[in-house]
Amino acid sequence: MNTLTFPLSAIPDLPRDKANGQDPYASEAQTNALLRFGAQYRLQRIQAADMITTDEAAALSGTTRVTMNTWIKAGRCIGVSHLRRGHKLPRWQFEPFIFPVIAPVASALGSSDGWQLLAFLESPHPALGGQSPRTALEQGTPAQRVIDLATAEGH
Repeated sequence: MNTLTFPLSAIPDLPRDKANGQDPYASEAQTNALLRFGAQYRLQRIQAADMITTDEAAALSGTTRVTMNTWIKAGRCIGVSHLRRGHKLPRWQFEPFIFPVIAPVASALGSSDGWQLLAFLESPHPALGGQSPRTALEQGTPAQRVIDLATAEGH
């Protein structure tokens, strides 16, 4: 599954293949750099302006924080673990053209993990002309097309 939503140019060059004499495995330094970059990316994404708390999401959706936590665990909505406690949720998922697609996408991917759902929906996809599934949905792509892509990614 292609879940990278950040530019890899900021990471030290990773080996590509053995055909040209390169070791096919990343060095310890490259692995550590990749992990640091991933942690930095996650922190920045959690702090982004479109991320809201479970209390804010509950108010937005007319439900309770307890219900929001249940929805997150079930894959009905996207919640990523916050560094302190609780979850942060992307506000855009509560739009009427996206919210009904979250649970079927989670089911198709075989995961309720918030980072995996977020990465799938925000990563450019070649089958959508380079658009992310989220952008494609916003621009009128049928939900079933995005669900089918999630099914292909999940299997």
